[in-house]
Amino acid sequence: MARQIPESDQIKQFKEFLGTYNKLTETCFLDCVKDFTSREVKSEETTCAEHCLQKYLKMTQRISMRFQEYHIQQNEALAAKAGLLGQPR
Repeated sequence: MARQIPESDQIKQFKEFLGTYNKLTETCFLDCVKDFTSREVKSEETTCAEHCLQKYLKMTQRISMRFQEYHIQQNEALAAKAGLLGQPR
């Protein structure tokens, strides 16, 4: 069975998600929306916001991949060190 995540951790994760979402929304809005003379969102603003979001998602995906690679390298180094220490001379 899958382990249940405590409610306090779920709340913390959700708050972190909301904080990230709000920061991303604000960043993309400030970068992309420049004209407030119309109630309609211009196609350029929509395109800019989509590119902003895509760039953020690609960046977080790349960071995650690099972190995993680093973690694997660290584990391999520890395993190799433990293997060397465990062998008699």
